[in-house]
Amino acid sequence: MPDPSHTRANPGGSADSVPSPKPTSVVMLLAVACALSVANVYYAQPLLDAIGREFALDPGAVGVVVTATQLGCAVALLLVVPLGDLLDRRKLMLGQLGLLVLALVAVALSANTPWLLAGMVALGLLGTAMTQGLLALSAALAAPGERGRVVGAAQGGVVIGLLLARTVAGVVSDAWGWRAVYGVSAGVAAVLALVLMHRLPQRRLPTANLSYVALLRSMATLLATEPVLRVRGMIALLMFAAISAFWTALVLPLSAPPHSLSHTAVGAFGLVGVLGVLMAARAGRWADRGLGQRTTGAGLLLLCLGWAPIALLDHSLWALALGVLVLDVALQALHVTNQTMIFSISTQAHSRLVGGYMMFYAVGSGLGAIASTAVYARAGWLGVCALGAAISVTALLFWVATLPAKAAPPPSGQGCTA
Repeated sequence: MPDPSHTRANPGGSADSVPSPKPTSVVMLLAVACALSVANVYYAQPLLDAIGREFALDPGAVGVVVTATQLGCAVALLLVVPLGDLLDRRKLMLGQLGLLVLALVAVALSANTPWLLAGMVALGLLGTAMTQGLLALSAALAAPGERGRVVGAAQGGVVIGLLLARTVAGVVSDAWGWRAVYGVSAGVAAVLALVLMHRLPQRRLPTANLSYVALLRSMATLLATEPVLRVRGMIALLMFAAISAFWTALVLPLSAPPHSLSHTAVGAFGLVGVLGVLMAARAGRWADRGLGQRTTGAGLLLLCLGWAPIALLDHSLWALALGVLVLDVALQALHVTNQTMIFSISTQAHSRLVGGYMMFYAVGSGLGAIASTAVYARAGWLGVCALGAAISVTALLFWVATLPAKAAPPPSGQGCTA
């Protein structure tokens, strides 16, 4: 049966023309743009030890670099992403890409810790604004019956971006140093701007007839009036806190004895999650069929189970790889299902909906990052695993507690038979 939360009528749908199915080339372009945009938010994770040494950051506090990026994410989601419902999205994204190039150059040239952290905030802001704007654009361009497929493809691009971020950052850092990672990315972002300038659809999409202040105020209204957004947002906060705790702390035990792995080897663990790309597309199709609650339950169960092999890191890197795979499949199944369900609320509020939803993500990621390095400094890798498992179990229990109540059966003798 379809999820009750997924079948809500679109309050603005009568005023919108129904989009036609999108050609594969446009869907692929959006996926690639998502990948290249989101990578900038995650380059720092496998580089924390090198950045910490250069700027003399305490090992227990080096997670503040990732937290600074998540602070930028939160600002973007609250103040910038909603602009997609108000302005021409094509011009908005091209302007953001230009600023992203400048932010990447600033991080590559950072001379002290305040400069570095300010640059990381800017990267989080602009990388997130681009990525979430592209996801909202994907949903707006898609016909209703293919929205899960198109959003799933774009989210698949986000997965690839995460893999590229951790793997490419490791390779480039080992070859030319961590600063080169951001210099190379600045060049890639400049090329992406030229491609999008010529290839992004120029059709004017529905916008909200609101002032900027009213637009921001309406985000609070959406959170207050849409239970689907609140529930899915809280699930996102918890699952991203768990995932961020894992990836932020992972470089610390792997780069230390007895493993002493290079940045390239640490980053390569991200490639294990390549199946998450396939899961993103499949989860979108399941959500289109109204199976979002079943996918959510399975994803949260996997999120809890994945910590068991991850806890064996000191004994087996193969077990770690298995745990990475399980966590990534769970993450993508949950994330795409969440997004597909919230995008069904209103076609004229896609940017605000994704901004509100991803605010939960930014808070969760930031808390997970700073908590994981602090826990690692005191309780080691097993402490980080206990933290991640506890957060994951909390997410599962929250979902169970918020499941829609089933309709009461008819009184005995008054029901009908099939």
